[in-house]
Amino acid sequence: MDNDQTSEPHLLDAWTHIFPQAYFAKLNTVSNASGPLKRWMTLRSLYDLDERFRLMDQFCGYKQILTPSMPAFDEIADPSEAQTLARLMNDGLAALVAQYPDRFPYFVAGVSLMNAKAACSEIQRALDMGAIGFQLPSHVQGIPLDDPRFFTIWDTLAASGRPIWLHPIRGPVPDYPTEKKSKYEIWWCFGWPYETTVALSRLVFSGLLDRHPHLRILTHHMGGMIPFFAGRIEQGWGLEMGARTPPSDADLLPVPLRHPALTYFKAYFGDTALSGATGALRCGLDFFGIDHVMFASDFPFDAEGGSYLVRETLKSIQGLGISASDFARIANRNAQNFSRPSFTPQF
Repeated sequence: MDNDQTSEPHLLDAWTHIFPQAYFAKLNTVSNASGPLKRWMTLRSLYDLDERFRLMDQFCGYKQILTPSMPAFDEIADPSEAQTLARLMNDGLAALVAQYPDRFPYFVAGVSLMNAKAACSEIQRALDMGAIGFQLPSHVQGIPLDDPRFFTIWDTLAASGRPIWLHPIRGPVPDYPTEKKSKYEIWWCFGWPYETTVALSRLVFSGLLDRHPHLRILTHHMGGMIPFFAGRIEQGWGLEMGARTPPSDADLLPVPLRHPALTYFKAYFGDTALSGATGALRCGLDFFGIDHVMFASDFPFDAEGGSYLVRETLKSIQGLGISASDFARIANRNAQNFSRPSFTPQF
């Protein structure tokens, strides 16, 4: 690794979560949020700017793209209240970027998806406030993102030319049908990457990306399982699709696609939010390519309030032994390019 990498003046974190103060106050009044909020109430850097700035100042030239923190709006509120939460979140994010542009140069808006008309209206409102993209959950109350009820929303998102941040959501659903809940927090450690992988696969095989070939989607945690299982994608979904499905279940097979399945998966973007695992980072970089990977830490979700993830993620990139130019691409340039509107097909 080149010695001058540590002097790179700008580290742009493409995926950091926050609760704007007014949103956090409102969230405390939503009864369904009381369980998830139990942990987050003690995570000061999620809602306390002084604490957040103290941790950010440990890293020279460090800036953050703000994204909404979980829980997803539609998981904790009815459609009307979820829309209120989305508006309050986006208002707060826009205000933070306007007030602290040197720390938060961009924000990614949240959208409640259960009311398509209201969602499309909020998308336009967020764009008018300066949103560079939109964060979507991997499902909506158990409904997959490729469900026809979301087509109008996808059309509106695609028409904006802005990218998507796809965030996994999964509670302690059982890992075995004989049990009631997932044990040992397996639902989080391995369940979230699985959720990401399933959602991205559904978008591919539903034909959504053929319908909107210029959609750019940033996959959290480096695409979940996708880079590691690229060979299975190419074999099972390239050479043998349908071989394991009986004729009676033919409706479970995908619509005809314009390109091989692997082409769509490689068109996704990956982030470095892998908790500092250099080997996993190298695997993802090999799969997506240097121009499709950007620095992200998942700040502030660690025992130190965010500094651990930033430090260990940065260390994992430095452990790759890449050139200063490639380091700069991952550190900030790819995220800056990603934040710009684009209507160029991805494949």
